[in-house]
Amino acid sequence: MARFFNGKEVELLAPAGTFDIFKSVIDMNCDAVYFGGPSLNMRMMRKGYNLSYEEVRQAIEMTHERGKRAYVTVNNLMNEEDLDEAKRYFAFLNEAKPDAIIAQDLAVFPLIQSMNYTNIPVHSSVMMNVHNMDMIEALKEMGVTRVVASREMDLRTAELLQSKTDMEFEYFIHGDMCTVHGGNCLISSMLYGNSANRGRCMKPCRWDYRVKKDGHIYPTEYPLAAKDMYMYEHIPELIKSGIVSFKIEGRMRDEEFLRLLVNSYGDAIDRYIADPIGFNRKQDAEALYENRKRDFSTGYAFDKPGLNYINRRYEGTGKFYSTGKVFSTPTAERELKLDRVEQVRDRLGSAKREGTAHAAPKVSVHVNNVEQARAALAAGADVIYLTGDVYQPDRPFTREEIEALTAEKGHAQILLGMPRMMTELHMEQYNQFIRAGAGNGFYGLDGLLVTNIGAMHKFRDVQLPMVADFNLNVFNHMSAALYHERFNMERLHASLELPLNDLTKLLDNTNVPIEVIVHGSPIVMYLELDLYENTEVMESIGEEDNKFVDNQYLVLMTDKGENPVYRDWSGRNHLALSKELCYLPMLKELHEAGVDHFRIEGKTYTPEQLGHIVSVYKEAVKDLTQCDSLFKGMQPVFAGYTLGSLQFGQALKLEPVEV
Repeated sequence: MARFFNGKEVELLAPAGTFDIFKSVIDMNCDAVYFGGPSLNMRMMRKGYNLSYEEVRQAIEMTHERGKRAYVTVNNLMNEEDLDEAKRYFAFLNEAKPDAIIAQDLAVFPLIQSMNYTNIPVHSSVMMNVHNMDMIEALKEMGVTRVVASREMDLRTAELLQSKTDMEFEYFIHGDMCTVHGGNCLISSMLYGNSANRGRCMKPCRWDYRVKKDGHIYPTEYPLAAKDMYMYEHIPELIKSGIVSFKIEGRMRDEEFLRLLVNSYGDAIDRYIADPIGFNRKQDAEALYENRKRDFSTGYAFDKPGLNYINRRYEGTGKFYSTGKVFSTPTAERELKLDRVEQVRDRLGSAKREGTAHAAPKVSVHVNNVEQARAALAAGADVIYLTGDVYQPDRPFTREEIEALTAEKGHAQILLGMPRMMTELHMEQYNQFIRAGAGNGFYGLDGLLVTNIGAMHKFRDVQLPMVADFNLNVFNHMSAALYHERFNMERLHASLELPLNDLTKLLDNTNVPIEVIVHGSPIVMYLELDLYENTEVMESIGEEDNKFVDNQYLVLMTDKGENPVYRDWSGRNHLALSKELCYLPMLKELHEAGVDHFRIEGKTYTPEQLGHIVSVYKEAVKDLTQCDSLFKGMQPVFAGYTLGSLQFGQALKLEPVEV
């Protein structure tokens, strides 16, 4: 089955969660179906869902008998144990011959290539967060044949990128969305030990928060809860954009609900192809509206949606879904406990490497402004990362400021960081700045802190060392090796989501230099949505000062604590933990396990606070046996100290919940 409009193929891609649902969906008015197998996909939490090996084989055969396509989701980040399962799974898939797998972890490429599997085309998952031309070119070089566009990508950008790269695009047109950039929500791991990027999200985005800023409280209800995507009335614009595959979200939905969705969209596409001039956009739209799970939005398809993206229909009842089932309720971040520290030390000890204790580790610091950079340098920092996502009210680093800092750096290194999400405008700006500096020593810079494979691809010929930032979520030695060897990354940051056992296994299996964030309040939600708009359009319902950060910063408040949210100069929002990560008591064990750079997330401290923290860590690395005594003298700046994901030995095995 195939649909064409002006010679352009149009594919309606439908979801299926179980084999019984698949057997119904495959005969609905769609061109392709996607589903998960028995492992390594992001819908493993619901009992009885996903297909067995034999069911996957049968589903692919049934799809091909009908002239349709079958895509298998293999879209989890993979830890070291998953790699062995992936080898077995890919051997099966190579024989079963799906039309493609949908993947997130870059380890899929060496896994497929090492076994010479020729029957597994790869589509990049939305969790790869593809958002610029160089990312697409990098993925194309690795063999990707289709990208699932970032949820924040508008149709104009999709059309531009598709036309310039000739890459197939897949785009979500209906269903459950998320307010956080794909692959950039880490809070579920930090609070529960359950990674959203491994299909175990506990949905803190759908908690009942209150917004607080400038001493005022605002009645926001559910400020992070997105409406469902709805593009039924915009089939013409979707087809014009050059998008090949129109994707319906819903692997957790029941058969009858999917029947309405799939057949409605399929009929609308057919009506438009048959009669584009007389096409009635709203025909049968009322049925979709009446049977919606949440209210509808066109998301980012036409513009940045603002607060119109936020749902209140069911979240306003205190329930996340119309079934009334709740993923989780607000929970406090766990305090750092000394008995847990001892357990962490013992486990890290099992990954001890010979020879690592002879070279002192380096202390690196991520800063937001010149004053912080100077305070860190004065305290002896070995590496300074100048952020690309500068939080207001500070302004982005100027060339003059960068040259002044590099002139003062002494024996330290200064690296220029980049925004996590780099639009074509960002790429042009950084390209001009970096390449124009080639003739004068790159302004004294010692390297680049890169946040996406597009930047790695763009600047791979520039004679500056590159370090991979933590948001790349490196979970296993195969993806680490790919970043190191293919993209020439000098070192990488281990994923902040790694629970203790997984971090230990990564360190034990990789030879790539690894850096770990050991202190600070790293960003656990990276949002295009501007929560500050709540304070501009709503009236205050009370007065209360922020507890730990200045009143100029917005906080999301529950009865369990306050999470600060920072706004950068691109208008993006960055939600941080309420507590500070602190790994000071276990630096010795981390270093002996193979960590040679300890990073401090310093962007949210005053210069004085940051200078003190850096000096403590510099004192610690001189003699790692004194970490305990130094920790006893430390006082948290924010709500307390936490171990984040390291408080969990491994991902928790929770009871499945209905979604």
